[in-house]
Amino acid sequence: MAGGYDDRDGKIWLDGQLVEWRDARVHILTHALHYASSVFEGERAYNGKIFKGVEHSHRLRKSAELLDFEIPYAVEEIEAAKYAVLEANGWSDAYVRALAWRGAGPDMGVASLRNPVRMAIAAWEWGSYYGDAKMKGAKLDIAKWKRPSPETAPSQAKAAGLYMICTMSKHAAEAKGCSDAMMFDYRGYVAEATGANMFFVKDGEVHTPLADCFLNGITRQTVIAMLKEKGITVHERHIMPEELEGFEQCWLTGTAAEVTPVGQIGDYNFEVGALTRDVAESYEKLVRA
Repeated sequence: MAGGYDDRDGKIWLDGQLVEWRDARVHILTHALHYASSVFEGERAYNGKIFKGVEHSHRLRKSAELLDFEIPYAVEEIEAAKYAVLEANGWSDAYVRALAWRGAGPDMGVASLRNPVRMAIAAWEWGSYYGDAKMKGAKLDIAKWKRPSPETAPSQAKAAGLYMICTMSKHAAEAKGCSDAMMFDYRGYVAEATGANMFFVKDGEVHTPLADCFLNGITRQTVIAMLKEKGITVHERHIMPEELEGFEQCWLTGTAAEVTPVGQIGDYNFEVGALTRDVAESYEKLVRA
């Protein structure tokens, strides 16, 4: 599919019906555009089935609740809409983006209780998020921005506004020739990449940052369960920056990232080792089962 994301052929589900791709528009005074009152999900369909789609739909509704609005569609309706989009566009393997936001209405200030809640679902064909890094390992910068305290932002919501510093961090990383950036949290602990969770390996055991101030990803949870089924010890804990030097392997997880090996973070190097490759292969088999 060629062209910008606003100028393509196809169908998008918008407020309960399928519309032509180019007709899926919102007004410039949409509240979410000004005040970030928006939540979203990123999902992947493999062989015609959306991986853990129901869990994503539940999380979408929960994210909206955390931002003080309610999505006017039940999980079952959201699921039906996703598959309607895939069918209308003729895709069996695609990335699916569900989005809900406060639209334009009587209110145009910080408060927006009288404005309608709107929702859209789009999809597109999308390969590896990190390109050839899936094979040789991604190179990560270390971001200057930190994940905020849960006392300052709804950290367990997949909210659009929480990604502002991620965009800035990724732009800075790309300017240095990196694929992404690793972020610390507000306390200085290792947190996550800009759009993916992180795992490390040392002496055959896996360590992953405790998701107490950033999103506990669905792919993260899936990989932790997979590792435990394999009999591998997983430590969910706070990780200090100086520990990076002692880790042997590293990978990222996320719906877009899937399982992507990391070869370098700043001055620290990691091997794309056997466990990393095994997890990536096992995840690929699971999502296509």
